[in-house]
Amino acid sequence: MNDCIFCKIVKGEMPSYKIYEDDFVYAFLDISNDANGHTLVIPKKHYENVLDCEEETLKHVMSAVQKISKHYVDDCGASGVNILNASGKDAEQSVFHLHFHILPRFEDDGLKVFPNLSKNKESLADLQAKLKMN
Repeated sequence: MNDCIFCKIVKGEMPSYKIYEDDFVYAFLDISNDANGHTLVIPKKHYENVLDCEEETLKHVMSAVQKISKHYVDDCGASGVNILNASGKDAEQSVFHLHFHILPRFEDDGLKVFPNLSKNKESLADLQAKLKMN
């Protein structure tokens, strides 16, 4: 996709701070620099999000997410990671090229990543009836 910033990064048309690369995946530091080691992991081929990504590519992306996460914990001093994805405008996706955020976590880093959600008014049984897959 010509106007996609992440496609431009993969093609070398935009600079990035590369962390990892293989035949299918490219991972780089998020330019927001909002958290120590905030990394974006993307497929080299353009997919809008999880919903349109073909399964084989998604397997490669998730394998890279795991590999990078383990590296941060095993080799870089992180004690854990948050892995985040937004798929779709209403899910707050801001760049419409599939990507996963890895946030390395460190003791006393002060990050609060999970949203503070209010209680859902629908019962779990009603939700199950609506959402259950056959």
